[in-house]
Amino acid sequence: MQPGTPTVTPFLRTAAAYAWRLLVVGALVYGLFAVLGRFHEIGVAVFLGLVITALLRPVADVVARVVPRAAAVALTLLGSIVLVFGVLTLVGEAVAGESTTLVREFRTGVGRIEDWLERPPFHLSHGTLSDLQSKIGDFLSSHRSALVSTALSGAGQVVAVLTMLALALFSSVFFIHSGDRQWAWFQDQLPGSVRERVTIAGRAAWRTFTGYTHGIVLVAAVNAVLVGVALWILGVPLAVPLALLEFLAAFVPLIGSPIALAVAAVVALAAKGPLIAGIVIALIVVIGQIEGHLLHPIVMSWAVRLHPLVVAISVIAGSIAAGVVGAVVAVPLVSVVWSVHTALREVRRAAVLK
Repeated sequence: MQPGTPTVTPFLRTAAAYAWRLLVVGALVYGLFAVLGRFHEIGVAVFLGLVITALLRPVADVVARVVPRAAAVALTLLGSIVLVFGVLTLVGEAVAGESTTLVREFRTGVGRIEDWLERPPFHLSHGTLSDLQSKIGDFLSSHRSALVSTALSGAGQVVAVLTMLALALFSSVFFIHSGDRQWAWFQDQLPGSVRERVTIAGRAAWRTFTGYTHGIVLVAAVNAVLVGVALWILGVPLAVPLALLEFLAAFVPLIGSPIALAVAAVVALAAKGPLIAGIVIALIVVIGQIEGHLLHPIVMSWAVRLHPLVVAISVIAGSIAAGVVGAVVAVPLVSVVWSVHTALREVRRAAVLK
């Protein structure tokens, strides 16, 4: 080294080496999310197709013992579609059957809530809620054209959602029927030097994804049954639709169930008063404890163990990046990535020990 040449400490060399690598990884991640953002409908459709495959492939495998594989796939998918439409019909009939009673109870409940808010500690002035209702009516009347245009744009969103569901169902047909052969073909296209690692990573990813999917469906079903039975016993209207809402909300870990139960508490407050609403709030706490300390640990033991803080950060980050869809996809995505990392790390350790 020439005299006067500045020296670079080993720490700075290491930091610089990691810095440029992190910049490259960050650029790749940003590019990946940019591409997914442009084609997120396709990504969501493929994700839903994988979810359907994880749920229905075991059923199709059992049916395939009796009938040919193609017929087993068709029977499984058709039976599932009939089941889903049957549940939606049941919910629609429940709403239609309780509509008259529900309107009457809500009118009484709004007055009950207003009387309750006028007493301590709120001291709300008389007629505030009525004024609020009239202002809402005036707003809807004055902004009717904007609301109609919003509804039309919403209709376009419905078409997009139906398109994604159709693509998801179409993808699941091939995944269930011959997904293993498609994966084998993909592996054959890879260089031989990476084929073994991709095989190990793929097995770990699918094992984790199917485990998480089965587990989260079990959690959602148990939550929905508990909520539906409890609301039915308490006499809260719309118990079946609220149970279905709880089932769907449970797919967003940690925060989905409390939000759905908060909606149930509002319905109970308007229809049955503060006492029943308080019991529903207590139900939120009980079901939260069951979900957090019993059901979710079982799910994570089937898939991969993630700290609750990691789950919470993943859900929030996913919701910021892609809304509700991101919140649903975040935890299984993190679980799959971590399981692949763990499986490949074990392979490297085994290679070093040899």
